[in-house]
This record gives sequence, structure tokens and C-alpha cells, in this order.
Amino acid sequence: MKVTFENPDKVNGLMTLTVEEADFAGKVEKQLKDYRKRANVPGFRPGQVPMSLVRRQYGDAVKVDVINNILGEEIYKYVRDNKVQMLGEPVPSEKQAPVDFEKGAPYTFVFDIAVAPEFKIELNGDDKVDFYNITVDDKIIDQQVEMYASRSGHYDKVKEYQPNDMLKGDMRELDGDGNTKEGGIAVEGAIMMPEYIKVEDQKALFKDVKLGDVITFNPRKAYPEGTAEIQGMLKVTRDEAEKITADFSYQITEISRFVKAGVDKALFDQVYGEGKIADEKAFRERIAQDLKAQFATDSDFRFITDLRKHCEEKVGKLSFPDAILKRIMLKGNKDKGEDFVEKNYDSSIRELTWHLIKEQLVAANDIKIDDADIKEAAKEAARAQFAQYGMNNVPDEYLENYAADMLKKKEYVDNLVDRSIDRKLTDVLKKVVKLNEKDITLDEFNKLFQA
Repeated sequence: MKVTFENPDKVNGLMTLTVEEADFAGKVEKQLKDYRKRANVPGFRPGQVPMSLVRRQYGDAVKVDVINNILGEEIYKYVRDNKVQMLGEPVPSEKQAPVDFEKGAPYTFVFDIAVAPEFKIELNGDDKVDFYNITVDDKIIDQQVEMYASRSGHYDKVKEYQPNDMLKGDMRELDGDGNTKEGGIAVEGAIMMPEYIKVEDQKALFKDVKLGDVITFNPRKAYPEGTAEIQGMLKVTRDEAEKITADFSYQITEISRFVKAGVDKALFDQVYGEGKIADEKAFRERIAQDLKAQFATDSDFRFITDLRKHCEEKVGKLSFPDAILKRIMLKGNKDKGEDFVEKNYDSSIRELTWHLIKEQLVAANDIKIDDADIKEAAKEAARAQFAQYGMNNVPDEYLENYAADMLKKKEYVDNLVDRSIDRKLTDVLKKVVKLNEKDITLDEFNKLFQA
């Protein structure tokens, strides 16, 4: 087989493959013989079908299939052997002439190849990148203590309403005279939180009410734009809720007040495990320790974000084979069409640029990952997920099982590989570039992502 490759502008490649009879004849014959062994043709015993009949029935299809496989193998072999940095997949060239397989070989095939632009990215101590150290102060620790206490709180039954209390009661629709409407809407155990009523005069009706009191209020006036609230409260359909304008009586049968958990041994044991924390001082110190670890991860994430921007600016705008890449993108998103490609092409190129930059940085710094790295990334992801719900004492065995489940799913594994690479790359490059370190509050840090 003859293979030629033209790459005049370095990014648009044209590969021409000439397939001779000798390249495919043997493989076609072998496959036809295999077909003969399996062919079930009336009038012939299995394996005894004449080859002439097999060729007539399957020959053209087998030849096309074999040639396509050969083309794929040869393209990727050429790309590998000649170190062509191909982007995506080869696509049939618009220069391709129709191929008549009924005629004898040779057959000529032409493919457009998208080639990565040539550039070099090198980092050293002359490259300055911001690095943010998020401070752990008493305010943040207080907020975390408050969060743990709230999550572990409970409701107490009380006799007199205060703002933020939850009410339960029986609701009855009233007629124009203020009497219970015959056949009207009636709901037992309707739950309300008057603090969330939108209109002040309706909210004021519930001020200082007591257990057993009967309130007259108007749901539509209370929630003028809150059809969903009315629907849930009165247990009616949305259409029914939109038509409700009547007053309702509400007899209070229960008042519940949320009480945060005390900052005591019970809370310490719940958050970190029994007997791990002795007192509030140790509790706050452990929270500070956990926050520092979390913030370190956040700082690293911001560092790699800022490093990316620095590298992209250093490399400058790269030239890509836009026409070929758009065709490749369209091929992978046939159901979404050309408008989708045009709308998303620029962002795809930005991601591709960073991917190519990162590839060079990974290679230059000899970064490699193994199964242990990916497993640790899975455990780290699991740990962070549990921590969001205040679960800080998850046993290692549980994390191991959770990580093992994640590693069974390809969509997770690909992401974990990227995270492992990013983590190692971050650790290495923090020592390569000059860090412009800045102490910053959490609020200030979060605002960086809003810019």
C-alpha cells in the first residue's frame, strides 16, 4: 500500500492511500471461507455451499469492510510511526473521487487530517502566578459551628408562636359571610410558616398566636404570586389554586420551634465520632484543621486556573485547522446540527488549546499516574462529598467501597484520571514557577470566581 501525506501549512493534512489487490485479497478470501462455514443456504449442507455462490452473495460487502479496516489501521500506523499529532479522527476529503468497488484495484482514498499546531511551552522561576492562601478566622469557624449545630437540631412543641416557628392546623374555606363554606375546601394538618408570607398585613395576623387560636386569612392575598405555595398548602391542583380567592379559617393545632443542637459532647461525637473531641476548644481546633485542608484544595484549584490563563497568554493565539475540526465536531453531533457547532466551536478550541498545553507540561515534568493515584482521587472525591453533608468521620472501609463503586463507571474514571493529573501537575508546578502569594478571606476568594 502506498501512503502519502501532505502538510503544507502544518495544521491541515491531506493523506492519500492507494490500496492494491494484494493488500486485501487474502483477507477477503479468508473471511469468505469463514462465511462459507457458517452459511445456511437451502439445498446445501453446512460448510458445503459453493464458493462461487458465497462470493456472489457476500463478496462486495466483505471487500468494502476489509478495505475500510485496512484504511483505519494504515492511517493510525502512519500517524504513530511519523509522530503526526492528529486531532480527532480523519474525515473523507472533499477531494475524494467516487470509488467503484466493482472495478478492480487499485483504489485511491483521500482523507483530511487535523494536525495540532506547533508550539513550545516552558515554565520556570521567571513565570509568576498568583497563589491565594485562604485565612481561617474565628468568623468562619463560628459559621461552621453554627452549621453543625443547625444540622443536628430538632423541633420542640411550644404553645405560643414566634417568627420562624412552624404551624400545623385545620383550614376551612369561608363564604362571603365568614362562615364555613358548605362543600368548600377543607384541609386537616395544613403546615404553614408565616415568616415566609409575602404580604405584611397577612403575616401580621399570626403575630403572637397561641395553640388553639383560629385565624382568618386569605391565601391569595398572602401569596399574590405564589400559586405553588397555595397548591401545596391546600392540597389542590395548580389550576384550582389559581382560581382561589376566598378567605380561610385556620385553627392552630400544633406549634413547632426549631432548636439548634448544643455545642456539647453530643454534637462533638456526632460530627467526629465518639470520644474523638473532648471540649469546644478542641472542636474548634479540629474544624480549623479541616477547613485549612479544604481551603488548600480550593487554593490549588484556583492556582491551576490562573496557571492556565498564564500559559494561554504566553503561548498566544494558535492556528487550528478550523474547517476540518468543525466537520469532525459536526460528525459527532449530527443530531444538533451546524448551529450547535458554530455556537460551541470557540469554547471547544479553548479547551483543546489547554489540553495541548497540559500535555506538554505533563511530558516535560515526567508526570505519571497509576491505579493507586486514581483510587486516591476517588477516595478524596468521596470524602469531599460526605463532608458537604457534615459527615467527617466516615470510616476508611466505607470510603474504599464508595471509591471502588466509582471506579466501575467509565465516566467517573475519566474524570478521576484528569483530577489525578491535575493534582500532580499542581504539586510540581508550584515548585517550578514563582508564586505570588496572597493572604485572602474566604469571601474575597469566592469573589474571584465572580469576576
